[in-house]
Amino acid sequence: MSAQAPDLKELARRMDGAVEALRKELQGLRTGRANANLLEPVQVEAYGGHMALKELASISVPEPRMLLVNVWDRGLVKAVEKAIRGAGLGLNPVTEGQTLRVPLPELTQERRNELVKAAHKYAEQARVAVRNLRHEGLNQLKRADKESHLSDEEYKRIGDEIQKLTDRHIDAINKLLEQKEKDIRQV
Repeated sequence: MSAQAPDLKELARRMDGAVEALRKELQGLRTGRANANLLEPVQVEAYGGHMALKELASISVPEPRMLLVNVWDRGLVKAVEKAIRGAGLGLNPVTEGQTLRVPLPELTQERRNELVKAAHKYAEQARVAVRNLRHEGLNQLKRADKESHLSDEEYKRIGDEIQKLTDRHIDAINKLLEQKEKDIRQV
């Protein structure tokens, strides 16, 4: 069995996955404005197991610094409230029947700095994932060249394509980070 040159479409798809994972991570970081995605990581003890909050309630943003959580099952209101409080997001919901109002407190400068640091950490993890995929692609290219002796032009062209893919994805990561940092620092 001979080694094949790397599939550039597959490599691009996997790099897209790293960028998409970063996008999801960054959505969970709080900025000064309310965002329904903020409650995405919240898990609620319900029906004998753990369930995502979005499976038990609808989440809306009625005003810039308020989330509204409408719990579908009246018996789960207390469990949802407890889960939001215990999620480590610094949120204290106020219960009104089957609805929870979740006011977002003002971010302190110290908290903003922590959020920016976390965003940088997530971005670096995504960059490392993209670089590892580039490394994998280049190794596959070397194996293919060793076994089937690609022409110098072909070897260089594929290597250049892998580098272009990498650069494009790193740029996308940097833009996502820049935007998130701007959102966090906005007062």
